[in-house]
Amino acid sequence: MSKLKTKQISFDVKAIEEDGTFSGYCSVFDVEDSYGDVVKPGAYAETIKEWAAKGKMPPVLWQHARGDVLGVWTKLVEDEKGLYGEGQLLIKDVAKAREAHALMKHGAIDGLSIGYRVRKWSYNEEDGVLELLDIDLKEISIVTFPANEVSLVDNVKNTLENGDIPSLPEFEKFLRDAGGFSKSQATAIAGHGLRSLIQGEPEAKQSATDASETLAILQRINGNI
Repeated sequence: MSKLKTKQISFDVKAIEEDGTFSGYCSVFDVEDSYGDVVKPGAYAETIKEWAAKGKMPPVLWQHARGDVLGVWTKLVEDEKGLYGEGQLLIKDVAKAREAHALMKHGAIDGLSIGYRVRKWSYNEEDGVLELLDIDLKEISIVTFPANEVSLVDNVKNTLENGDIPSLPEFEKFLRDAGGFSKSQATAIAGHGLRSLIQGEPEAKQSATDASETLAILQRINGNI
């Protein structure tokens, strides 16, 4: 089973009502995010059907904490722009939901983060992005901060330290943001180094070790990763 991933996004809130209901776009299509991913139209179609078949919708969590359920999503649909959602914070029954509601109303929080697994994707070599075609949506959390490059750097470093290999888009983005390499340089480094490790090396642990050694070399070259 693939590891559950999270993707933080700025929430385009359209309305926050006194009763705890809110609405807005949870995800926008065809826009590259800070992880180098692009969600394509139709990516949420199957997961929406699957949730409907269960007779329920994903929960609204606080910071991805399974024990901190703030409410439920009452409506999730795809349109030409992206994934539109309507949610209900249980402000009468859950103290943390009341806190989140107050923070959202005053603009102190404007981030959402989806918990998901990718079931189908393709790599766009020309644009250097990972196109997400089918997303298995598990939950959508209200979070304090939207996505940022620092979290990406930490994610890549932690991935290598754990003996795993980051995705090509993650590594390229890491090289650009943390290493100061140009887009063409990052694509060349990842394409000729990490790609061969991912595709040609039978032992993932050895691949991760080689990737870590490659990273160490880049650190010495650029001095600021």
